[in-house]
Amino acid sequence: MSESDEIKKIQKQIRSLTKKLERSEMNRSHLEQMWDRNSNLFQTLNSEIEHQRTLIQQQHQQLELERQKSEDLLLNILPHPIAQRLKKDQSVIADHYHSTTILFTDIVGFTKLSENLSPSELVQFLNKIFTSFDNLVEKYQLEKIKTVGDAYMVAGGFPKPRPDHVEAIADLALEMQESMVRFHTEKNQSVSMRTGIHTGPAVAGVIGIKKFVYDVWGDTVNTVSRMESHGIGSQIQVSHAIYKVLKDKYILKKRGMIEMKGKGRLMTYWLQGKK
Repeated sequence: MSESDEIKKIQKQIRSLTKKLERSEMNRSHLEQMWDRNSNLFQTLNSEIEHQRTLIQQQHQQLELERQKSEDLLLNILPHPIAQRLKKDQSVIADHYHSTTILFTDIVGFTKLSENLSPSELVQFLNKIFTSFDNLVEKYQLEKIKTVGDAYMVAGGFPKPRPDHVEAIADLALEMQESMVRFHTEKNQSVSMRTGIHTGPAVAGVIGIKKFVYDVWGDTVNTVSRMESHGIGSQIQVSHAIYKVLKDKYILKKRGMIEMKGKGRLMTYWLQGKK
């Protein structure tokens, strides 16, 4: 091979290598561009993932907040053990309790009182009284059953049994009567409560599927209702069953035999304080 041919061959090889290098550079540049695009895409995806994670956490917190609100609302309506049972089982809840104590109280002369107050004044006035009663019920760890108009009903001994439910209701009644001294309407009208207490067996449960309530039924409830309605203002009238439990620790004044509608003649007493 001549020297000229050898040079041509080398030049050809150089051109071939140059083309390969150019293609390699192009490939490298293409790969870099792909990497940049993928890197940007990865960052975008990562940002979107973080954004979605934040949204999910916020939604979870909001759901937890709403769940807690629903839980608190349910516990405002129902006793805690009853609420837990209702959440697990939608069947009828009805329990018989052998020993309960019921208190029933209402405002003396409420109808006449309401005639002298505007609707807003009346509601605000009742709210002040019943809120103070709610606080006392909480203090003595008793169970508020319901309010009906100006009437207020409390129970002890269920749904969580306790041996001192008669004493707890008696202490509550005495403090409720004391608290009434502080209440006057905006027109300076004084008010008093008429209260009745009785102890005995009862049935308690949840009725209805809308606006359901936890309520209590039985002869004990009927008797305490009569104790209240046949009482007088600023007095706590109790049955002989209550007297037998409290006589050694509390001050009770014998009222005597009282004819009560649907119950006949019953021995009653005034609960006046603790010894």
